[in-house]
Amino acid sequence: MEKDKKVDDVKASPDIMHDVTPAQTSLMTKQVLLLLVLVAVLGIGSGFVLANVSGKAGTVTGDQLANSGKVEKGKIYGSNDTKTFNDTAEGVLKKGGFEGEGQFHLQRSGGDSQSVYLSSSNVDLALFVDKKVKIWGATQTPQKVGWLMDAGRVQVLE
Repeated sequence: MEKDKKVDDVKASPDIMHDVTPAQTSLMTKQVLLLLVLVAVLGIGSGFVLANVSGKAGTVTGDQLANSGKVEKGKIYGSNDTKTFNDTAEGVLKKGGFEGEGQFHLQRSGGDSQSVYLSSSNVDLALFVDKKVKIWGATQTPQKVGWLMDAGRVQVLE
């Protein structure tokens, strides 16, 4: 019986057991919830602003280029996204692909085996035919050519 008494004394001890109030269990107070909402709104807003500003700076669209009537040496046309378009090649831009791969190609030193075949949804490559250019693009998987690239950015070299 004495054993049971000791157990009862421990259970009743105020140092070990105490009431838990709802305020102590809740981490989501009104201030924390308001802070989380404010952080989310500011994050979304700043992301939207940065995406719109950085996507337009220094970019010349095909319509603007066609309306101006000429391309300028040294100027860069197309996207500023060098993370997506991280591969580069230089050469003279020529019209024509090879068996359905690319609509244009870059003639480079070393002959036909060194040509880069190009397509683009960002830049009107027809405006740069017979010009020496530097192309930034994303390499695609070719079926019949050595190098197939989606061009996103063009710099006129000569």
